[in-house]
Amino acid sequence: MSQFRAAIIIPHFEDAARLQRCLAALVPQLRPEVEVVVVDNNSPTRPELPAALRLVIEPQKGAANARNRGVAETTAPLLFFLDSDCVPAANWLDTALDAAARADLVGGTVTVFDETPPPRSGAEAFETVFAFDNRGYIEKEGFSVTANLLTRRDIFEAVGGFRDGLSEDLDWCHRARAAGYRIVHAPDLQVSHPSRSDWPALERKWRRITRESFGVNGNGARARLKWALRALAMLPSIAAHAPRILRDARLARGEKLAALGTLARQRLTRMAWMLRQAAGGAI
Repeated sequence: MSQFRAAIIIPHFEDAARLQRCLAALVPQLRPEVEVVVVDNNSPTRPELPAALRLVIEPQKGAANARNRGVAETTAPLLFFLDSDCVPAANWLDTALDAAARADLVGGTVTVFDETPPPRSGAEAFETVFAFDNRGYIEKEGFSVTANLLTRRDIFEAVGGFRDGLSEDLDWCHRARAAGYRIVHAPDLQVSHPSRSDWPALERKWRRITRESFGVNGNGARARLKWALRALAMLPSIAAHAPRILRDARLARGEKLAALGTLARQRLTRMAWMLRQAAGGAI
């Protein structure tokens, strides 16, 4: 039997400042029955950790591989997944220990904050409105982002590890649900995540998501046709989602205009990528 009740697994690659911010919020919450493992994807410079935490090096790139290594390196029956660029709320660990008993898989709330002074850029304003609707992901799409996900070791072992090269959170949660496990949203389990500050950062995020989502979609003729139809749906989604920006009280008028421009650019760019994938090309 494990001496620990829960294991917190944090993947990391070359983002030391954000990792330190994450740990500064997490470490004061720790207790002896909780182990923490930071799994580094072989960063050029090894991150420095507080003495109570353990560093593991996983040479295979990718957060999926890092999370799988973290599970393998720990023994606790409860598994808590947290991302290195997230800041857990002051009561996150207490809430996680309580929430873990509510269902087989538990996804928390992910809010967004800006790392730059106002006014928000178009990318930051876009992320303020659209990033990390984890409740919607759970209730409508049946998955939680791994930035704030709880489960049990026996479930992880039954379902199998995360799969690299695709949307590993969506894929893993869907496999778990197909095996009969239940997922719920815990609104009080909260972490915050920095918004992407500019278009290049937002573009990198969505290029990765588009690649990984295509991996989940499949590669047969029917799957490619479905993907092409989803691509074409990007165009009307601009008008469909613009009211969310216009109604958002968090944005000033100029920020709303910048967000609308970014919305159009992001959807048109994704449409072009997706059509290229459907035709057999790479992005």
